[in-house]
Amino acid sequence: MNIHTPLQPAHATASLAEADRLMTVCNSCRYCEGLCAVFPAMEIRRAFSDGDLNYLANLCHSCGACFHDCQFSPPHEFDVNVPKTLAIVRNDSYRAYAWPYAFSGLFHRNGLAISLIAALSVALFIAGFAAWHDPAVLFGVHTGPGAFYKLMPHNAMALLFGAAFAYAVVAMAMGIRNFWKDIGEPAGTLGEPASIWQAVRDAGSLRYLDGGGVGCMNEDDRPTDRRRLYHHMTFYGFLLCFAATSTATLYHYLLGLEAPYPAYDLPVVLGTLGGIGLLVGPAGLLHAKWRRDPVLKDGSRTGMDVAFLVMLFLTSLTGLLLLVLRATPAMGLLLALHLGVVFSLFVTMPYGKFVHGIYRFLALVRYAKEKRQIDGA
Repeated sequence: MNIHTPLQPAHATASLAEADRLMTVCNSCRYCEGLCAVFPAMEIRRAFSDGDLNYLANLCHSCGACFHDCQFSPPHEFDVNVPKTLAIVRNDSYRAYAWPYAFSGLFHRNGLAISLIAALSVALFIAGFAAWHDPAVLFGVHTGPGAFYKLMPHNAMALLFGAAFAYAVVAMAMGIRNFWKDIGEPAGTLGEPASIWQAVRDAGSLRYLDGGGVGCMNEDDRPTDRRRLYHHMTFYGFLLCFAATSTATLYHYLLGLEAPYPAYDLPVVLGTLGGIGLLVGPAGLLHAKWRRDPVLKDGSRTGMDVAFLVMLFLTSLTGLLLLVLRATPAMGLLLALHLGVVFSLFVTMPYGKFVHGIYRFLALVRYAKEKRQIDGA
């Protein structure tokens, strides 16, 4: 019996009902229980609330193995297609938990267009700001410490991007609260070191993106580890870039050292390595997404999924170009464009694929707790 929660919008009811049907069928079969965490988590339940289904959907890594292993997958009359159904539920959950909820529909329909328009608008604002004060600054050659701040004062830059980042953090925190409340897990679980550590290990290794050990099925039934590799490059590339930004912040405020920094300095080394990861990883994931077997994916809603990957790629591309050309007249326009892309990435993060990683991690925390309870029973 499916128990509906008020967080779910009306359009999600059909996909949740289908997920409920499939989980009931799978619970009777259990052939796929060794493939990933979804099926053991499913087996300890006899009925599925909407929160349970959203938990299972975010626990799913969409490796596709269960579809190809299932004797009831299409064209069988039972029509069991777990990867596609859980992908639909997962995409619905991002929208259901978004804060403010009114923004989710806007980004849901026009994700890539809004992301690009926001990036270009901020880039034009920064470039116009510089040109209005002194056109020579925008197209001049600036080198040495503080060169970037000739385009836009540091305090103005920090205020603009600090506000965007703070908004993203608050919006994502509200989404996390909504997700955790909907799946019915007590707050105390987030204070269990064993559950947190196991989730960190599982997320850091993408343990369940391997089809039970053979690999991920994407465009056909031949398993590979390409999607896992691209996910790793994206994830660790993002962490390296975040580390680069954090280190540069410490340099500025604690050591009084202003950007840009020499190529051998830690913020640049970390940013360069991270930037390479954010070129290869998102490009690979986009290619895999376009080649993915349509029967496995929620093909009707790819806007914010694609937008997030595109913005990560553009953030890296503009950042690396800025690094290479920062001592040329192109620096001003490239810096404006890079900052515009970063701003757009911040304000759109709560409404797209970025939260996918957060909710999946939280689902892994819950699963780690449940698994310990089962193993100890």
